[in-house]
Amino acid sequence: MKRSFRSLWRFGPLLLAVGLLGCAQDEQPSTASANAAPVGVHASPVISRGWVDRIEALGTARANESVTLSAKVVETVARVNFSDGQWVSEGEVLVELTDRVEVAELKEAQAAFAEAQKQAKRLQNLVKQGTVPRSAVDQQEALRDQSRARMEAIRARLSDRVITAPFAGQLGFRRVSTGTLVTVGTEIATLDDIATIKLDFPVPERFLAALSPGQQVEATSSAWPDKTFVGTVSSIDSRVDPATRTLTVRALIDNPDHQLRPGMLLVVELLTPPREALVIDEISLVQIGTEAFVYRIDAEGKAQRAVVELGRRANGQIEILSGLQLGDRVVTDGVVKLRPGMAVAVLGEESASAAAALTP
Repeated sequence: MKRSFRSLWRFGPLLLAVGLLGCAQDEQPSTASANAAPVGVHASPVISRGWVDRIEALGTARANESVTLSAKVVETVARVNFSDGQWVSEGEVLVELTDRVEVAELKEAQAAFAEAQKQAKRLQNLVKQGTVPRSAVDQQEALRDQSRARMEAIRARLSDRVITAPFAGQLGFRRVSTGTLVTVGTEIATLDDIATIKLDFPVPERFLAALSPGQQVEATSSAWPDKTFVGTVSSIDSRVDPATRTLTVRALIDNPDHQLRPGMLLVVELLTPPREALVIDEISLVQIGTEAFVYRIDAEGKAQRAVVELGRRANGQIEILSGLQLGDRVVTDGVVKLRPGMAVAVLGEESASAAAALTP
């Protein structure tokens, strides 16, 4: 036992030296990491530019004016003056109903009015001569006015038997034929003015502050996939739907070629007025769960993690609401190789003017 203690005492310093040497060898990798060469990356500056939000929605096309033509009286159709799908002008006669009785009554009323008018003039002359009292003239003039009123009433009934186009547009399918007995409310045809299309579409209430009449909209239809229809916002609904938290926006689109029809479904993009925003290239962004960050290059040439709040995205760029300042440089290429505090060497940097050339 004594011999073993003496051996340990003799070789103790040697074992301590070996242990210290091993510790020194273990520390060499961390020291090498601290002195590692900078990582080559590409960077881009944070710029400020005019940003236009594009609000997408689905809209329904409606005619500028639309009406269902119907009969006002019970009568037989005497003549139909249009065909299916015909374009008509305002005031054009479309359907004539039988009116023989009313025509006869009108002739009778016209004759009675003419006679009453003649008698009134004759009595007026006699009053001037003093041969008849003034009351006789007043009575005759009352009869004349009654005859005129009856004549106008018959003319009104006659107008109800002639159905005309209230505005210019395209007719739908006709629902009656000559000889059809129509009643009050019987559908004759539909009439739509589609020279201008009303496009109604819902917009989330959070965009209410960005909406105003006169804004531009762009719409596309599956029927015309290669064409974009451009219009302007004409009005905004006064109420927000409490179920969907949206409000309806109406835009007007010129439709000279009549390519759009009422009831069509259109994909709408509403362009908001330009506003100044800080933007970066979307490729710079790293997202882990709900957290989004970028690597910002500080004054010492090291990459630092900067947590950012994001806004809208468009055409490879993204709006930064907070977390960065104008002019900060962020890493765009080489992000996966970085850790916070690493030294970087910028191999290429896009100029602010080149970045600003990209528009959403």
